[in-house]
Amino acid sequence: MGGSLRVANAPCSWGVLEFELEGEIAPWRQVLDEMAETGYAGTELGDWGYLPTEPDILSRELASRGLRLVAGFVPLPLATPQAHRSNLALALRTARLLAQVGGERSVLVLADANGTVRERTLNAGRIVSSMGLSHDQWGVYAQGVEDIARIVLDSTGLRTAFHHHCGGYVETPAEIEQLMSRTDASLLGLCLDTGHAAYGGGHPLALLERYGPRVWHVHLKDMSAAVACCARERGWDYFRAVAEGVFCELGQGAVPFGTLTQNLRANGYDGWLVVEQDVLPSMGSPVASARRNHAYLRDTGVI
Repeated sequence: MGGSLRVANAPCSWGVLEFELEGEIAPWRQVLDEMAETGYAGTELGDWGYLPTEPDILSRELASRGLRLVAGFVPLPLATPQAHRSNLALALRTARLLAQVGGERSVLVLADANGTVRERTLNAGRIVSSMGLSHDQWGVYAQGVEDIARIVLDSTGLRTAFHHHCGGYVETPAEIEQLMSRTDASLLGLCLDTGHAAYGGGHPLALLERYGPRVWHVHLKDMSAAVACCARERGWDYFRAVAEGVFCELGQGAVPFGTLTQNLRANGYDGWLVVEQDVLPSMGSPVASARRNHAYLRDTGVI
């Protein structure tokens, strides 16, 4: 597959994150305006309730700016069996809105409830096997994920891709393999996040080679090797590492985006690339960062 790849952005690039953080965030109309102004063709949904959740209103607001709704990120406590029913309800809520507004090619991006387990949050970027799930816990976890993916597909026609993420139970290459090997490849894909792959002890190119046909969605995020090294040496938790800029602007870190996109094309990837520049409130100008990231992708031939 040749040619340009479709590039979207996400509200998290404007500081709209799933975590409870201090600081003001921009109003949603401003964020959508700035996404369109800086050249992006689509957006993810962001935290539930940030963008309008009434399908007609959201469709109108996106269409007026030439934006597509490409995915919705749903973090859930998947390791908790008692949360199975509520997990499914929350996933379906997002999937139904995606299907109505984004259509059948939008993707439900499922993730762990990242940043909620103390040991995983404190040790993000330096996880060892003893901090992970047991054999039985993996069985519960994988079954819950697969059940959500199956019911979402049956109910809405949408595919589900799992987002490996630092600060959650699926961070390292071994943990990604645990989940992928225990789930049906026709039901669950992988959301390849380049920055989380690098900070979690792996490499995005290795994940793409290993799971190519299951990569159904891609998050473009860079990782500063210098900040990562400092975080590991000083024992920073996940939130401190993010605040210090471990996920830097595209082209400023260790992720080889040119090779990655070449390999995506060679694999016939036809999904979206979603820029995720985790900008916490007061860390800088999100619109300026979004513009620089878009320019980098344009100048390197990604778009």
